[in-house]
Amino acid sequence: MGKQVDLNKSIFDISKENPEIIEIMKEIGFTDIAKTGMINTVGKVMTIAKGSRIKNIDLDYIKAIFVKKGYKIID
Repeated sequence: MGKQVDLNKSIFDISKENPEIIEIMKEIGFTDIAKTGMINTVGKVMTIAKGSRIKNIDLDYIKAIFVKKGYKIID
């Protein structure tokens, strides 16, 4: 099936399926996600799509980074 990232799944769920996604998110600009406890609290309700709006990071840019890293985007 290959690596995939569902932009509408919670960051908590995504990180359980593939922990390296957190490092990619930090590279993109979601630096707060690496703070202690963030994945287990905010990450349970936050999605990448919501986070892009909150952080004002272009969703197409996020998708391009994940594709470049070998991910199939599900949205």
